[in-house]
Amino acid sequence: MNTPHFATAFSRREFLAGTAALATAATVPGRASAAEGSKLRAAVIGHTGRGDYGHGLDVLFTGRADVELAAVADPDPAGRAKAAEKIKAPRHYADWRELLDKERPQLVSMAMRQADQHHEIGLAVLRSGAHLFSEKPFVTCPAESDELLAEAQKRGLRIAVAHQMRSSPALAALKQAIGGGLIGDLLELRAFGKQDARAGGEDMIVLGSHLFDLMRLFAGDPQWCAARVLHQSRDITRADARVMKDNVGPVAGDEVSAQFAFANGVAGSFTSRGRQRDLTGQWGIELLGSKGAARILANIPPQVFVLKPGAWKPEGRADEWRKFEGTPATVETFPLANARLVDDWLAAIREKREPACSGRNGAWAVEMVMAVYQSALTGQRASFPLKTRGHALVA
Repeated sequence: MNTPHFATAFSRREFLAGTAALATAATVPGRASAAEGSKLRAAVIGHTGRGDYGHGLDVLFTGRADVELAAVADPDPAGRAKAAEKIKAPRHYADWRELLDKERPQLVSMAMRQADQHHEIGLAVLRSGAHLFSEKPFVTCPAESDELLAEAQKRGLRIAVAHQMRSSPALAALKQAIGGGLIGDLLELRAFGKQDARAGGEDMIVLGSHLFDLMRLFAGDPQWCAARVLHQSRDITRADARVMKDNVGPVAGDEVSAQFAFANGVAGSFTSRGRQRDLTGQWGIELLGSKGAARILANIPPQVFVLKPGAWKPEGRADEWRKFEGTPATVETFPLANARLVDDWLAAIREKREPACSGRNGAWAVEMVMAVYQSALTGQRASFPLKTRGHALVA
């Protein structure tokens, strides 16, 4: 199984040093303490003037008995005042740098949607000694994730990324059922973006990042990618790169068709094509096995259905999708899904382990997006780990 550069960049000595740093941080005032029964000091960084906050990431710490919310930073005066009132932040700042310097938080929610800011702010958060919770997409390219993960490793800090569906009880139950033979041997994963007005490159980085994360949850790390990305029915070039309103880095193309190879012969695909939306319907993933199939309709909470194929008859074949019986009977919202991620993130800090929705998993999703562009631009397979770590659309 191939492992990206960011997963192999540290020696054992560096790993032990990072672990020691975390233990030390827990005893230094103003640094990340995870002692049982103590409240961790937290802050939120957002940007109302550029796309607002991510889903529920402004209220990530509100009402938690184990966290003391100290402040919020937002450069937009009206948005900052509104956010401070909403989350009951005692203090608020126009400059996130001032917040980090004066408040010295131990936990930070990097809540803005604009991933072009994530590298700079995330790096400053880590260097201040705080653990980081990031909106997705984690960053805009692998080089940025490499640096953030290295900084967290060096300082013994934990990064979590808001891929809420990864930790969904319904998907945990589905993964266990598939491991128990629900659909036989897993053979293929077919992922479809939302394929709305953002169809193509924007859909791939904004929503496809969730789907790439889930593909790895069920099939492990990909080995290579072969892809084609079109803009107005022609193959893209770097000249087609554009920046969207919510700046997640350069995007290109209005149609994406990508294939991924996984271990054990498992094949994967991702499609985002507006004219295919009526056929595929709800965005999500179909998992095909040797004895059946499962379909995840992406959302909060995700809906899961299972297909038991019928036999072919002269008049055709009737297949029926039925709700997965293992789906927990719960009503879930973004705040509840985020609370589950925060619970695991704080437990990971205490237990000195990676969170389930880790920075490494967030980095993998970005790496898969970049592999699609690299393959599309070169007409060749892109193997993991990617050798080119910068953004594929930037020369």
